[in-house]
Amino acid sequence: MQLAAPGGLLQAVDLPMAAPSRGQIHIAVEACGVCRTDLHLVDGELPDIRYPIVPGHEIVGRVAALGAGVNALTVGQRVGVPWLGWTCGLCEACRSGRENLCDAARFTGYQIDGGYATHTVADARYCFPLPEASDAAELAPLLCAGLIGYRALTMAGDARRLGLYGFGAAAHIVCQVAVAQGRDVFALTRRGDAESQSFARALGACWAGESESPPPQPLDAALIFAPVGALVPAALRAVRKGGKVVCAGIHMSDIPAFPYAILWGERSVQSVANLTRRDGEEFLALAATTPIRTAVTRYPLAQANAALADLRAGRLQGAAVLVT
Repeated sequence: MQLAAPGGLLQAVDLPMAAPSRGQIHIAVEACGVCRTDLHLVDGELPDIRYPIVPGHEIVGRVAALGAGVNALTVGQRVGVPWLGWTCGLCEACRSGRENLCDAARFTGYQIDGGYATHTVADARYCFPLPEASDAAELAPLLCAGLIGYRALTMAGDARRLGLYGFGAAAHIVCQVAVAQGRDVFALTRRGDAESQSFARALGACWAGESESPPPQPLDAALIFAPVGALVPAALRAVRKGGKVVCAGIHMSDIPAFPYAILWGERSVQSVANLTRRDGEEFLALAATTPIRTAVTRYPLAQANAALADLRAGRLQGAAVLVT
């Protein structure tokens, strides 16, 4: 499924079957998660989008062929392809373990054709081995919602009282990890979204309510997954002195002006930018030992536009996943 221009619908297109170049693998796609970033891509809200583009960066599939020089993977092995698809390896960011900040980085489903397809090609160095016996659709959300959520959670440090603003794909995974770690999770959703609040409580949140109202206790940290800039001052008001607000989306509407008083007291605001391969290795190892249940709604690949529409309208709990 290919997007030709911003604001359009995805179209089914027959593309030549690309052979893997040196260092690449050819993948038969089993499933691909539908991420809110894909909506930003469709809407043209991200810079430097390469059109036409095949979206999708939560890819689960089987290695169908190996390019020259690939020795760490085998044909038939299950792998996951995340958002980070390539980095230069030479810049200061890459050399200091911050490849997520590489200015030359290329991203799956953004500058590199992604997983809204039956087959794709990826750089083997940026792919992760995945469990063979697990359900492919249930694994797919771990490749972005899980990874970005994990990076945001690590930025919260040892925060005991954790607020999650926006309870979508990432938050529903982070909630389960945080609860397993013994943290108290407070879920904050849009007004009137009783279904998401009930979903959050079912996953272990100790409280769920509307983001316009403060939680019943001051938060140690707040993770914002909804792309709504107005939530930043709301979260600052909700965190204690010394607390942190982490903005975990790749795109967010403008943050409105707010009084210095709600930042004072050594509160801080930080963003999450992409992910590193180390994040992936750490999170997938954690997921193997933590009881995480990804809630997924499955769509045939041909219904990618319907999946995006349901995500945009808030008709989903958990994650949408395309299956081939």
